[in-house]
Amino acid sequence: MGIKEYLTDEHRECDKLYAKVESLVQEGNWGQAEEAFRAFKDANLLHFKREEDVLFPAFEETTGVVMGPTQVMRMEHAQARDLMDRMEKAIKEKDKKSFLSLGDTFMVLLQQHNMKEEQILYPMCDQHLVADEVIEKMKQL
Repeated sequence: MGIKEYLTDEHRECDKLYAKVESLVQEGNWGQAEEAFRAFKDANLLHFKREEDVLFPAFEETTGVVMGPTQVMRMEHAQARDLMDRMEKAIKEKDKKSFLSLGDTFMVLLQQHNMKEEQILYPMCDQHLVADEVIEKMKQL
């Protein structure tokens, strides 16, 4: 399995977790929505940590490129973290309208972000890094 396949699978899993949260919010099932949101947020934060603590430094060290795609991805991760915090607040306040609006913004950001990773960054990582080693380090987090 390559880096692209491994991390793309994580993207899809996070998408499924979000769809569950959104459905629960639509139904007004706030207790389960809050629980499902924690799972969604935890999965995204772990994914970001794997990239920021393992993948990006390995890529930067190997290629010498430090102000390129990894810098953009870090900035987008920060935006996504902020949106998730705001979404979490909306769930706690049982504010369906705010949650869904923030969720739409989050999903647009993340879909564009994921596309850049899957089509540009991950293939570059697979080209320059030893996938098995990187994936094993990411799994340890």
